[in-house]
Amino acid sequence: MAFKKPEQIALSAIEIGAAKVKLPFLSLLLLGFLGGAFISIGFLLDIRVSGTLPAEWGSFGTLLGAAVFPVGLILIVLGGGELITGNMMAVAIAFYAKKISAGNLLSNWFWVTVTNLIGALFVAYFFGHVVGLTEGDFLAKTTAIASGKIDESFFQVFVSAIGCNWLVCLAIWLAYGAEDVAGKIIGIWFPIMAFVAIGFQHVVANMFVIPAAIFGGKFTWLDFIGNIIPAFLGNVIGGAVFVAMIYFVSYRRNLEKNSDIRKAG
Repeated sequence: MAFKKPEQIALSAIEIGAAKVKLPFLSLLLLGFLGGAFISIGFLLDIRVSGTLPAEWGSFGTLLGAAVFPVGLILIVLGGGELITGNMMAVAIAFYAKKISAGNLLSNWFWVTVTNLIGALFVAYFFGHVVGLTEGDFLAKTTAIASGKIDESFFQVFVSAIGCNWLVCLAIWLAYGAEDVAGKIIGIWFPIMAFVAIGFQHVVANMFVIPAAIFGGKFTWLDFIGNIIPAFLGNVIGGAVFVAMIYFVSYRRNLEKNSDIRKAG
Protein backbone atom coordinates (compact mmCIF):
# COMPACT_ATOMS: atom_id res chain seq x y z
CA MET A 1 0.00 0.00 0.00
CA ALA A 2 1.48 3.34 -1.08
CA PHE A 3 1.64 6.13 1.47
CA LYS A 4 2.99 9.64 1.98
CA LYS A 5 5.63 10.78 4.44
CA PRO A 6 4.41 12.90 7.39
CA GLU A 7 5.54 16.22 5.92
CA GLN A 8 3.82 15.29 2.64
CA ILE A 9 0.66 14.60 4.62
CA ALA A 10 0.96 18.06 6.18
CA LEU A 11 1.16 19.64 2.72
CA SER A 12 -1.91 17.66 1.60
CA ALA A 13 -3.78 18.70 4.75
CA ILE A 14 -3.07 22.37 4.00
CA GLU A 15 -4.40 22.01 0.47
CA ILE A 16 -7.48 20.09 1.62
CA GLY A 17 -8.20 22.62 4.37
CA ALA A 18 -7.94 25.51 1.91
CA ALA A 19 -10.27 23.71 -0.50
CA LYS A 20 -12.87 23.15 2.22
CA VAL A 21 -13.49 26.86 2.72
CA LYS A 22 -14.00 27.31 -1.04
CA LEU A 23 -16.88 24.83 -1.25
CA PRO A 24 -20.12 26.33 -2.61
CA PHE A 25 -22.37 27.21 0.32
CA LEU A 26 -25.09 24.71 -0.58
CA SER A 27 -22.50 21.95 -0.97
CA LEU A 28 -21.08 22.83 2.45
CA LEU A 29 -24.52 22.58 4.05
CA LEU A 30 -25.40 19.28 2.40
CA LEU A 31 -22.02 17.69 3.10
CA GLY A 32 -22.19 18.93 6.71
CA PHE A 33 -25.56 17.23 7.10
CA LEU A 34 -24.05 14.01 5.75
CA GLY A 35 -21.11 14.30 8.14
CA GLY A 36 -23.38 14.49 11.19
CA ALA A 37 -25.63 11.72 9.87
CA PHE A 38 -22.77 9.34 9.03
CA ILE A 39 -21.09 9.68 12.45
CA SER A 40 -24.52 9.05 14.03
CA ILE A 41 -25.08 5.96 11.91
CA GLY A 42 -21.71 4.65 13.10
CA PHE A 43 -22.76 5.26 16.71
CA LEU A 44 -26.16 3.68 16.04
CA LEU A 45 -24.37 0.58 14.75
CA ASP A 46 -22.23 0.54 17.90
CA ILE A 47 -25.38 0.58 20.08
CA ARG A 48 -27.11 -2.14 18.06
CA VAL A 49 -24.05 -4.40 18.20
CA SER A 50 -23.22 -3.95 21.89
CA GLY A 51 -26.58 -2.94 23.38
CA THR A 52 -27.92 -6.33 24.44
CA LEU A 53 -24.71 -8.27 25.08
CA PRO A 54 -24.51 -10.08 28.45
CA ALA A 55 -23.03 -8.00 31.26
CA GLU A 56 -20.52 -10.80 31.85
CA TRP A 57 -18.81 -9.87 28.59
CA GLY A 58 -17.55 -6.71 30.30
CA SER A 59 -15.26 -4.48 28.27
CA PHE A 60 -15.20 -6.95 25.38
CA GLY A 61 -18.69 -5.77 24.48
CA THR A 62 -17.38 -2.19 24.44
CA LEU A 63 -14.60 -3.29 22.10
CA LEU A 64 -17.08 -4.92 19.72
CA GLY A 65 -19.14 -1.73 19.55
CA ALA A 66 -16.01 0.39 19.08
CA ALA A 67 -14.87 -1.90 16.26
CA VAL A 68 -17.87 -1.01 14.08
CA PHE A 69 -18.13 2.71 14.93
CA PRO A 70 -15.41 3.73 12.39
CA VAL A 71 -17.88 3.05 9.56
CA GLY A 72 -19.13 6.61 10.08
CA LEU A 73 -15.79 8.31 9.42
CA ILE A 74 -15.01 5.94 6.55
CA LEU A 75 -18.23 7.05 4.87
CA ILE A 76 -17.27 10.70 5.37
CA VAL A 77 -13.69 10.44 4.10
CA LEU A 78 -14.34 8.07 1.19
CA GLY A 79 -17.95 8.83 0.35
CA GLY A 80 -17.91 12.57 1.00
CA GLY A 81 -18.94 14.63 3.99
CA GLU A 82 -17.85 17.54 6.17
CA LEU A 83 -17.14 16.85 9.84
CA ILE A 84 -16.39 19.67 12.26
CA THR A 85 -13.85 17.68 14.27
CA GLY A 86 -11.82 16.90 11.15
CA ASN A 87 -12.12 20.50 9.95
CA MET A 88 -10.73 21.66 13.28
CA MET A 89 -7.47 20.16 12.04
CA ALA A 90 -7.56 20.60 8.25
CA VAL A 91 -8.92 24.15 8.14
CA ALA A 92 -6.70 25.19 11.05
CA ILE A 93 -3.48 24.02 9.37
CA ALA A 94 -4.49 25.91 6.21
CA PHE A 95 -4.93 28.99 8.42
CA TYR A 96 -1.50 28.52 10.02
CA ALA A 97 -0.03 28.30 6.50
CA LYS A 98 -1.77 31.62 5.64
CA LYS A 99 -3.80 30.01 2.87
CA ILE A 100 -7.11 31.21 4.37
CA SER A 101 -8.29 33.99 6.71
CA ALA A 102 -9.59 33.75 10.26
CA GLY A 103 -13.01 34.66 8.88
CA ASN A 104 -12.86 31.73 6.46
CA LEU A 105 -12.00 29.41 9.35
CA LEU A 106 -14.75 30.64 11.68
CA SER A 107 -17.40 30.59 8.96
CA ASN A 108 -16.51 27.02 7.99
CA TRP A 109 -16.49 25.83 11.57
CA PHE A 110 -19.82 27.51 12.31
CA TRP A 111 -21.76 26.13 9.35
CA VAL A 112 -20.28 22.65 9.56
CA THR A 113 -21.12 22.50 13.28
CA VAL A 114 -24.72 23.57 12.65
CA THR A 115 -25.25 21.10 9.80
CA ASN A 116 -23.53 18.28 11.69
CA LEU A 117 -26.02 18.91 14.50
CA ILE A 118 -28.95 18.75 12.07
CA GLY A 119 -27.67 15.48 10.61
CA ALA A 120 -27.14 13.98 14.07
CA LEU A 121 -30.61 15.03 15.26
CA PHE A 122 -32.14 13.60 12.08
CA VAL A 123 -30.67 10.15 12.76
CA ALA A 124 -31.42 10.32 16.50
CA TYR A 125 -35.06 11.25 15.96
CA PHE A 126 -36.10 9.34 12.85
CA PHE A 127 -33.95 6.21 13.15
CA GLY A 128 -33.47 6.18 16.91
CA HIS A 129 -36.91 7.34 18.09
CA VAL A 130 -39.43 6.89 15.26
CA VAL A 131 -38.03 3.54 14.12
CA GLY A 132 -37.06 2.74 17.72
CA LEU A 133 -33.49 1.63 17.10
CA THR A 134 -32.13 3.34 20.24
CA GLU A 135 -35.16 2.53 22.39
CA GLY A 136 -36.95 -0.60 23.56
CA ASP A 137 -34.34 -3.20 24.49
CA PHE A 138 -31.60 -0.76 23.49
CA LEU A 139 -32.72 2.23 25.56
CA ALA A 140 -30.73 1.10 28.59
CA LYS A 141 -27.53 1.08 26.52
CA THR A 142 -28.33 4.43 24.92
CA THR A 143 -29.08 5.94 28.34
CA ALA A 144 -25.94 4.47 29.91
CA ILE A 145 -23.72 5.94 27.19
CA ALA A 146 -25.43 9.33 27.35
CA SER A 147 -25.25 9.34 31.14
CA GLY A 148 -21.51 8.67 31.00
CA LYS A 149 -21.11 11.71 28.77
CA ILE A 150 -23.32 14.01 30.86
CA ASP A 151 -22.14 12.99 34.32
CA GLU A 152 -18.58 14.22 33.80
CA SER A 153 -17.69 17.73 34.97
CA PHE A 154 -17.06 20.58 32.52
CA PHE A 155 -13.30 20.18 32.91
CA GLN A 156 -13.44 16.38 32.58
CA VAL A 157 -15.44 16.65 29.36
CA PHE A 158 -13.03 19.29 28.05
CA VAL A 159 -9.93 17.18 28.72
CA SER A 160 -11.57 14.01 27.42
CA ALA A 161 -12.54 15.87 24.24
CA ILE A 162 -8.90 16.85 23.67
CA GLY A 163 -7.92 13.18 23.71
CA CYS A 164 -10.82 12.35 21.42
CA ASN A 165 -10.00 14.77 18.64
CA TRP A 166 -6.31 14.07 18.91
CA LEU A 167 -7.15 10.52 17.82
CA VAL A 168 -9.90 11.47 15.35
CA CYS A 169 -7.66 13.95 13.55
CA LEU A 170 -4.80 11.46 13.52
CA ALA A 171 -7.19 9.02 11.84
CA ILE A 172 -7.93 11.62 9.17
CA TRP A 173 -4.24 12.49 8.96
CA LEU A 174 -3.40 8.83 8.24
CA ALA A 175 -6.20 8.69 5.67
CA TYR A 176 -4.64 11.70 3.92
CA GLY A 177 -1.36 9.79 3.88
CA ALA A 178 -2.73 6.65 2.26
CA GLU A 179 -3.01 6.53 -1.51
CA ASP A 180 -5.51 3.69 -1.88
CA VAL A 181 -8.89 2.80 -0.42
CA ALA A 182 -7.66 -0.08 1.77
CA GLY A 183 -4.92 2.10 3.27
CA LYS A 184 -7.37 4.87 4.07
CA ILE A 185 -9.78 2.45 5.76
CA ILE A 186 -7.04 0.91 7.89
CA GLY A 187 -5.66 4.35 8.78
CA ILE A 188 -9.08 5.47 9.95
CA TRP A 189 -10.15 2.28 11.71
CA PHE A 190 -7.74 1.87 14.58
CA PRO A 191 -7.54 5.44 15.99
CA ILE A 192 -11.35 5.74 15.84
CA MET A 193 -11.85 2.36 17.47
CA ALA A 194 -9.41 3.47 20.17
CA PHE A 195 -11.23 6.72 21.01
CA VAL A 196 -14.60 4.95 21.21
CA ALA A 197 -13.28 2.08 23.34
CA ILE A 198 -11.60 4.55 25.69
CA GLY A 199 -14.81 6.58 25.98
CA PHE A 200 -13.51 9.98 24.94
CA GLN A 201 -15.93 12.83 24.24
CA HIS A 202 -16.68 13.59 20.56
CA VAL A 203 -18.94 16.58 20.01
CA VAL A 204 -20.77 15.20 16.95
CA ALA A 205 -21.19 11.71 18.41
CA ASN A 206 -22.63 13.38 21.52
CA MET A 207 -24.99 15.36 19.29
CA PHE A 208 -26.49 11.98 18.42
CA VAL A 209 -26.43 9.87 21.57
CA ILE A 210 -27.59 12.46 24.11
CA PRO A 211 -30.60 13.58 22.01
CA ALA A 212 -31.37 9.91 21.34
CA ALA A 213 -31.66 9.42 25.11
CA ILE A 214 -33.70 12.63 25.41
CA PHE A 215 -36.15 11.43 22.74
CA GLY A 216 -36.41 8.22 24.80
CA GLY A 217 -37.57 10.22 27.82
CA LYS A 218 -34.23 10.62 29.61
CA PHE A 219 -32.29 13.78 30.48
CA THR A 220 -32.94 17.35 29.29
CA TRP A 221 -31.73 19.73 26.61
CA LEU A 222 -29.88 21.68 29.31
CA ASP A 223 -27.90 18.50 29.99
CA PHE A 224 -27.14 18.37 26.27
CA ILE A 225 -25.93 21.98 26.09
CA GLY A 226 -23.83 21.53 29.24
CA ASN A 227 -21.96 18.69 27.53
CA ILE A 228 -21.68 20.05 24.00
CA ILE A 229 -19.91 23.29 24.96
CA PRO A 230 -16.88 21.73 26.71
CA ALA A 231 -16.81 18.86 24.18
CA PHE A 232 -16.57 21.36 21.33
CA LEU A 233 -13.85 23.41 23.03
CA GLY A 234 -11.79 20.34 23.89
CA ASN A 235 -12.15 18.98 20.37
CA VAL A 236 -10.81 22.30 19.03
CA ILE A 237 -7.66 21.94 21.14
CA GLY A 238 -7.23 18.29 20.18
CA GLY A 239 -7.48 18.97 16.46
CA ALA A 240 -6.18 22.50 15.95
CA VAL A 241 -3.33 22.33 18.48
CA PHE A 242 -2.32 18.71 19.17
CA VAL A 243 -2.39 17.75 15.49
CA ALA A 244 -2.50 20.78 13.16
CA MET A 245 -0.23 23.13 15.10
CA ILE A 246 2.30 20.53 16.23
CA TYR A 247 2.77 19.12 12.73
CA PHE A 248 2.78 22.56 11.12
CA VAL A 249 5.49 23.82 13.46
CA SER A 250 7.46 20.59 13.10
CA TYR A 251 7.53 20.71 9.29
CA ARG A 252 7.13 24.45 8.76
CA ARG A 253 10.42 25.05 6.94
CA ASN A 254 9.81 22.29 4.40
CA LEU A 255 6.13 23.24 4.03
CA GLU A 256 7.02 26.84 3.23
CA LYS A 257 9.72 25.68 0.80
CA ASN A 258 7.32 23.35 -1.01
CA SER A 259 4.66 26.05 -1.08
CA ASP A 260 7.09 28.50 -2.70
CA ILE A 261 8.11 25.91 -5.29
CA ARG A 262 4.46 25.30 -6.20
CA LYS A 263 3.80 29.03 -6.55
CA ALA A 264 6.84 29.41 -8.81
CA GLY A 265 5.70 26.45 -10.91
